[in-house]
Amino acid sequence: MAQFYPLTVTDIRRDTREAVVVTLAPPVDAAEAFRFIQGQYLTFRRCFDGEDLRRSYSICAGVDDGVLRVGVKRVDGGWFSTFMNEELKVGDTLDSMAPMGNFHAPLAPERTRRYLGFAGGSGITPMISLIRTIMAREPKSSFTLVYGNRSTSAIIFREELEDLKNLHLGRLNIVHILESEAGEIELFSGRLDREKCEALFSRWIDVKAADLAFICGPEPMMLAVADALKSHGLPETAIKFELFSSPRAGRAKPKAGGAAGAYSGAATATIVLDGAARDIPIAAGQSVLDAALAAAIDAPYACKAGVCSTCRGKLVEGEVEMEANYALEDYEVERGYILTCQSHPRTAKIIVDYDQ
Repeated sequence: MAQFYPLTVTDIRRDTREAVVVTLAPPVDAAEAFRFIQGQYLTFRRCFDGEDLRRSYSICAGVDDGVLRVGVKRVDGGWFSTFMNEELKVGDTLDSMAPMGNFHAPLAPERTRRYLGFAGGSGITPMISLIRTIMAREPKSSFTLVYGNRSTSAIIFREELEDLKNLHLGRLNIVHILESEAGEIELFSGRLDREKCEALFSRWIDVKAADLAFICGPEPMMLAVADALKSHGLPETAIKFELFSSPRAGRAKPKAGGAAGAYSGAATATIVLDGAARDIPIAAGQSVLDAALAAAIDAPYACKAGVCSTCRGKLVEGEVEMEANYALEDYEVERGYILTCQSHPRTAKIIVDYDQ
């Protein structure tokens, strides 16, 4: 089952007018479950007007900081983010799953690596975790961050980034790109788009010298940055993504299983979760996740938009079609993993294992 733990709010700090940083403490007996890898996120749940909502927010602490904290930017009309920004109080508890996510790479303390990071808006949140951890754990490595925002007042973690840069002089370089403020250097004004990347890569950043690049933010920005990086010689395998907003409709529909021809009728799924297997029906047009939830199976999920990987399961038998995939790596799909919130049967029988 999707196990949630009560986390106690120990501190709330307003970072900008639209964002807060929340520090949390897990129960003593669950401390081990909340050891995290840099770049991971927490999935929270709360009931709003009788509806169970789940949202994921990235951890913004380094693995050696000794604290668990998340950054939350308020979204217009967002129940969860508004609650976190306006109503949450020190002493409250929040139900959360253990840390998840693959927006990271194995650390190599003995190596000298050059990292690139590109963040837009609240996409800075996991970057803070990456930067703090890499600076501490890889003393020979360097990190260049390009951070796009509307204005100076919208920069989340502005003071913390300056402190980190001063602490790691020569190893941490930060480039702010501001959309609505004209600076002394034109290169640092405007939008973080393909044209801006081309200018940065030709005059400021040596992409070919980089070992890894992390990109987090709105999808158009991420695609533009990734295309520019690849055109300047960085292999696709060296680029890691974390999408921070719901994807647009109409993206290509990756298939899992391989056979042609969608299955239009009702199907049967065997769902394996916590060592138990149950057979459930899946109606035409229903996703694997929705069918599992309708059958009172407490399957893990968060965004239901293909953005996070909380609902990941392994397709053991049969075929499905994923409407969208913004979370799984190509190698995971090749090994049979699917996002159950986006997967629809292409055969009359499928088996999905959440335990693998």
